[in-house]
Amino acid sequence: MSGHSKWATIKRKKAKTDVGRAKAWNKLIKEISIAAKLGGDNMDANPRLRAAVLKAKGQSLPAKNIESAIQKAVGGNSGTDMSEPMYEGRGPGGIAILVNCMTDNKVRTVAEIRNIFNKNGGSMGESGSVAWAFTYKGVILIDAEKYTEDKIMDIALEAGASDMSTEESVHEVTTTPEIFEAVTKALEAAQIEMMSAELAYVPNDTTKLERSDAQKLLRLIEKFEDNDDVQDVYHNAEIDEEDIEE
Repeated sequence: MSGHSKWATIKRKKAKTDVGRAKAWNKLIKEISIAAKLGGDNMDANPRLRAAVLKAKGQSLPAKNIESAIQKAVGGNSGTDMSEPMYEGRGPGGIAILVNCMTDNKVRTVAEIRNIFNKNGGSMGESGSVAWAFTYKGVILIDAEKYTEDKIMDIALEAGASDMSTEESVHEVTTTPEIFEAVTKALEAAQIEMMSAELAYVPNDTTKLERSDAQKLLRLIEKFEDNDDVQDVYHNAEIDEEDIEE
């Protein structure tokens, strides 16, 4: 077992206190809409849509909003074509950062992302400059106070999950992208409630940051998340809880 992902814990705790919940929901709706537009509204036949909906449920997006986004996307008025560039760079303390975007204008977006890096203690790199430090995988979080480790392990590993760990009252199940859907379906069939489930870039190793750099990094991430073209920000920092909650 590889041990609990500090990245996932940080992301989960930050989401609970994020004052920009409406903005976060708008990004989720955008992803659901694009997934439905590209692959249709049948989640059994559209793994990307299923993953987007699971992620949205994990962030408490109301079911009516999810359904509305899907229906609008497949209703013939799908809107502007979008591209999904990924930008790479370094943040305070040399932290590796991936910025996943969804945009109708890559020229505008790349300029804005570079500007955010430059003005907030970071630097934008070339493609491949930090991507090697991450692995794309499924990450599923489950409340350890509701379900025993043995129960979750039996279901997840039987369905093909790669790994499982428990820390801070949370079970974390990781999968390859190809197995993610099978594992989430197995958990749903067993009536296991997932706190969150998403495909994400998870750091292979993390770097501990001191408070000053941690706070600078969190401000940089907030600047990215305030940008309408940014869908997700991934990093390899390990940050103390008190620095996240300040």
